[in-house]
Amino acid sequence: MAESASVRAHPSSSTTSRELVFTRLLDAPRELVFDAFTRPEHVKQWWGPNGFTNTIHEMDVRPGGRWRHVMHGPDGRDYENDIVFVEVKRPERLVFKHIPGKEPVSHETTIDFADRGGRTEVTMRLLFTTASAREMAVKTYRVDEGGRQTLGRLAEFLARQ
Repeated sequence: MAESASVRAHPSSSTTSRELVFTRLLDAPRELVFDAFTRPEHVKQWWGPNGFTNTIHEMDVRPGGRWRHVMHGPDGRDYENDIVFVEVKRPERLVFKHIPGKEPVSHETTIDFADRGGRTEVTMRLLFTTASAREMAVKTYRVDEGGRQTLGRLAEFLARQ
């Protein structure tokens, strides 16, 4: 069974006040976990907090490629997302930037996939432009809880594969 996700900050980092870090150990091989993050047919099944669904309009997983999708909240609200991939290093790392649009949240996400003997440790780091932007994302969008829930949904998705 997968371990629960944790949120932590790197105490030695000068960016601590601007970041959220989520880590989860998953009972799945690294290649499968990487595919779950990069194949639209997989992503739409688990991405986002509990109760959310997704419509993916474009997902071009390569440096400079776009990922445009709408997250449909359980309250009926739609959250449009426009993302540009910065780094794609299969199966080790993904880096992408969330471009602000209707939602004024901008951050860079780095996802590292570490092989742990047939299991995969996923570390997802969200780096916001300022500490106040991080706090706004936590207070307004509950990004801290949403990150944990998203990795929980990923674990459930992988268990069905």
